Amino acid sequence: MLKRILLAVLLLLVAWLAWEWITFPDVARLATERPKTTAFMEQRKKTLRREGKSDALKWTWVPYGKISPYLRRGVLVAEDNAFYDHEGVDVEAMKEAFDRNWKRGKVTHGGSTITQQLAKNLYLSPSRNPLRKVREYFIARALEKHLSKKRILEIYLNVVEMGERVYGAEAAARHYFGKSASALSTREAALLAGCLPNPRVMNPGSPNRRLRARQRMILSRMKRWGYLFEREVLTEKKPAAEPKTETTETTATTETTGTAPATDTDLAPETGTASETTETTETTGTPETTTTEETVTDTSGTRVP
Repeated sequence: MLKRILLAVLLLLVAWLAWEWITFPDVARLATERPKTTAFMEQRKKTLRREGKSDALKWTWVPYGKISPYLRRGVLVAEDNAFYDHEGVDVEAMKEAFDRNWKRGKVTHGGSTITQQLAKNLYLSPSRNPLRKVREYFIARALEKHLSKKRILEIYLNVVEMGERVYGAEAAARHYFGKSASALSTREAALLAGCLPNPRVMNPGSPNRRLRARQRMILSRMKRWGYLFEREVLTEKKPAAEPKTETTETTATTETTGTAPATDTDLAPETGTASETTETTETTGTPETTTTEETVTDTSGTRVP
């Protein structure tokens, strides 16, 4: 009897692994193609239709260079300050999130990297099901294998939810501030980056106290580390060089492993609007005021170096 149970479990496991292998997404194509939609967008449309509402979403793709460097850096310092160093999964962040959740007796922090968030947005669901997390892990590793860090960040900034029916940096910039993503100011960018953990609750068009606190935290971090973090993203790592063997006439030297210098002009702020598609969006202005920077407690669960 026990043997039959074990055999049945083994067969189920093999069948599940086979299904996962067959249905595993082709992430390599994202190196040259942009996604036509995401799992999160399709789920939101389905929910809206079920409620008898229009399923129209605001989403406009723009290239990396047409997204404000302030927003790019704001997202890095707010969501994944180890983005350049990990290979899709930040084990230390996951351990810290587990400890927080254990102490609080409920799941409040996921410890997900930007790559894991992208995997979930593109192909999975918001569920915290353990099997979903396993699939997320392998998709994240595949994204890191086939895409550059810059490409991962570019896709993430274009598909992540930034409000009710609002997806991506360009749509959010036009919806909340009436301008292109390339023209966002530091404070506007910090609001958009700050809303990411819960964009339907923390509305950049009408910031609550929690979002204002996150905005101040992100501005402080950007001032200290933002440029450095993005420069790392734009600097592709070289593979380790293999030692050369000595010859009888000359002595070969071992090439020093390093990083290629960043030559991407995207590090400089851009001006103007250059979105690839045009859409009409409603504008909700957010007045900006000058405030003194201060360090606040990070409510997103992101580790501070």
